[in-house]
Amino acid sequence: MPDSLKVGIAGLGTVGGGVASLLTRHHNLIATRAGRTVEIAAVSARDRSRDRGVDLSRATWCDDALDLVDRPDVDLVVEAIGGADGIAKDLCVKALKAGKPVVTANKALMAEHGGMLAALADETATSLAYEAAVAGGIPIIKGLREGLSANVIDGVYGILNGTCNYILSEMRSTGRDFDDVLEEAQAKGYAEADPSFDIDGVDAAHKLAILAALAFNGTVAFDDVHVEGIRRIAARDIAYAEELGYRVKLLGIARRRLEGVALRVHPCLVPQEAPIASVEGVFNAVIAQGDFVDQVMMVGPGAGAGPTASAVVADIVDIARGFKLPVLGAPVNGLAPLTAVPIAQRGGAYYLRLMVSDQPGVIATIAALMRDNDISVESLLQRGRSDTDAVPVVIVTHETNEAAMQRVVDALEREEAVLEPPHLIRIESLVH
Repeated sequence: MPDSLKVGIAGLGTVGGGVASLLTRHHNLIATRAGRTVEIAAVSARDRSRDRGVDLSRATWCDDALDLVDRPDVDLVVEAIGGADGIAKDLCVKALKAGKPVVTANKALMAEHGGMLAALADETATSLAYEAAVAGGIPIIKGLREGLSANVIDGVYGILNGTCNYILSEMRSTGRDFDDVLEEAQAKGYAEADPSFDIDGVDAAHKLAILAALAFNGTVAFDDVHVEGIRRIAARDIAYAEELGYRVKLLGIARRRLEGVALRVHPCLVPQEAPIASVEGVFNAVIAQGDFVDQVMMVGPGAGAGPTASAVVADIVDIARGFKLPVLGAPVNGLAPLTAVPIAQRGGAYYLRLMVSDQPGVIATIAALMRDNDISVESLLQRGRSDTDAVPVVIVTHETNEAAMQRVVDALEREEAVLEPPHLIRIESLVH
């Protein structure tokens, strides 16, 4: 094994710049732990003049990231460009075909093309590592693929997006509404100028697809993941949830079922006593359920230069040591496409908030619709008269099924007395 591992970094934004800084700052520590030095041989980014806070003068600059693969002084490629397609995908494919290991933090790429890249890595006996693609500094990929490798994993779920968790936490603690807290999150750098990727649940869905592929040793079609975001969560929903003994969290949930695997991202009401309910701010949390280990929960920072760079460099150290595992936890020829269970088959309790006309007979109409769809009501909150014609009615159901609840919601939308679209949130007991 050579005395030094030469690294080429493509992309010098938050992730790539953080990796360069960490490799430089902890050069001696990394060499001790890896058994050889790790050197930055070449870099590529769109802007040469930008100050990244790290001395890269000894590294060769490549205007085209794909040129990193052709360089004989680059042993390993770090892809920190981002995006499911384009140059990021092309770079990873070219490097793997050339037999050069790849480390990436690209969740979209791994969620949408992970199976193809894993097959290419198997074919060329090359490492593809992606710890940083899920939950930032939390070593959940290693946890599933290595620490829990002797377990049958029945489910994996968690808080997979720090932006959404911060917004929901602030809404709970301050009583402010979504738009106000989102603006604050953007000002603090916790949310992007265009936050759609986060608040619409896509980011969490990418991470969930990766976790499901690992947990269940199969390939996931990203379009099979049911995705809902948090735009419709109002401060009053969070307040009612507290009153009812719950907290609102955006969860990614993957569960093994007889018919296949349930794959869904959406807001949930979770019991206040559940450990995940206390995970606040920008932190992520992932829980894996194994048949011998029961439940394992990992909590930590889910994004940012430091945590993400920590995960990327951990993968680099593994490769420097000569450590290699199948990309998805098993050889690709042993994997099969996972069959997704439609959201319509979901069973459980539900929270339903309605804004209705303040007039007699409304509750009776709602009760009749529930009865006709065989849905039992556990509790009902009705907040009397208001300054406007609209008054809130909050219903918590006993366990039922998604299809029945959607029939009720569709019928309520056609009722003249229902003044706003009904707001449905699934209740997760978090008991497997």
